[in-house]
Amino acid sequence: MFRIFDLSLLLNGFPIQKAKKELREILALSEQEHALFIENKKQEIVTFHLENNSFYQELVGIKTFKNWNDLPILNKKNLQKPLLERFSKGYSSKNSYINKTSGSSGEPFVFAKDKYSHALTWASNIYRFSWYGIDFNTSFQARFYGIPLDFLGNKKERVKDFLSNRYRFSIFDLSDRALEVMLKEFEKKKFDYINGYTSSIVLFAKFLQKKNIILSDICPTLKVCIVTSEMLFEEDKILLEKQFGIPIVNEYGASELDLIAFQNTEQQWQVNAETLFVEIIDKNDQPVPYGVSGRIVITSLFNKAHPFIRYDIGDIGILDEKSTLQKPILKKLLGRTNDFAVLPSGKKTPGLTFYYITKSIIEDDGNVKEFVIKQTKLDLFEIEYVSEKELNLEQINKIKQAIDLYLEPDLKFKFTRKRTLDRSNRGKLKQFKSLL
Repeated sequence: MFRIFDLSLLLNGFPIQKAKKELREILALSEQEHALFIENKKQEIVTFHLENNSFYQELVGIKTFKNWNDLPILNKKNLQKPLLERFSKGYSSKNSYINKTSGSSGEPFVFAKDKYSHALTWASNIYRFSWYGIDFNTSFQARFYGIPLDFLGNKKERVKDFLSNRYRFSIFDLSDRALEVMLKEFEKKKFDYINGYTSSIVLFAKFLQKKNIILSDICPTLKVCIVTSEMLFEEDKILLEKQFGIPIVNEYGASELDLIAFQNTEQQWQVNAETLFVEIIDKNDQPVPYGVSGRIVITSLFNKAHPFIRYDIGDIGILDEKSTLQKPILKKLLGRTNDFAVLPSGKKTPGLTFYYITKSIIEDDGNVKEFVIKQTKLDLFEIEYVSEKELNLEQINKIKQAIDLYLEPDLKFKFTRKRTLDRSNRGKLKQFKSLL
């Protein structure tokens, strides 16, 4: 019997019951059977696109392949051409799911997924959320996401919210006044779970901390909070657990692919090995051993409308040494490949290094709500922050001393207090950006 969420997918042409059935079959495979499944699906999807996709034929340059590691890495610049030029034979906007990436990497593009592939994406989401007692057909979601502001896009998203049993909070206004309104909704509504952008949810938790409120006390139906799209720092996770009084789950996904990794009930960031094949590669585009950091490249094993084969998502990460082909574990997500700062000495360091150093210092007294760091020159970094009062000289000197110690001396910093921080049109907050 179909329920409203499943039925809405079916009416939109996504065969969710068939997808759920295949996912169950994949999950039931033994370790040996799963290894064979992965190899067969890799061979099948590459062969399909070499035979049916002129864009991929041109990228690869050959009609057949022998060695997986010889296949080219597909990057976002490759994909910044009209979608019509990238469709496989037999697929078009009429029989495919079409969407666009958020552009948080600086390289947005439009993509396509065949409808069965997209149904598998939903089956994967449904399966993983069920680990925490969440049922998309019946569980009520408090949604911290952006929303299109044009009339048609806004109405379309509101209909999707209704069919998906979710209440959307606007994250374009995160003032104390707006957060107070959000709090009232939690007092009135029986939410089962929270889902949304990390930075917005963390800001809401800081608001609760200031008011000395535990969210589960006023909304006892809450089971879990799932954060996505932005980095979740350990100290922020601790804050969320304390102020919400429920488990905090870290999700890693990409709209053009699928849910990539999802924190399981054993606190492991379990990688999706059912619909995706995830590799970590070095600067020569070759796979690295478990435990070694590198670029994350992902193959969509089912998408026939559009190739995502050895696709460089733009992130750097490490797969845990305990990983297996059937159960890969993401040990660490280190940030985006374009989130690196180049220092005057020639040293290259992840932009998150600055974030870690400054975060621990300027949030000591709870004054600073949010901040972002921009590199505008080789030796100049601008820190924009939202706070109740200006940073004092002692705090600024502490930051400079920490950066001298952990990075290198003589770097210059400009501190700017703002009322709000610039977010993307979807509401995401990019925490470090190099403008070099």
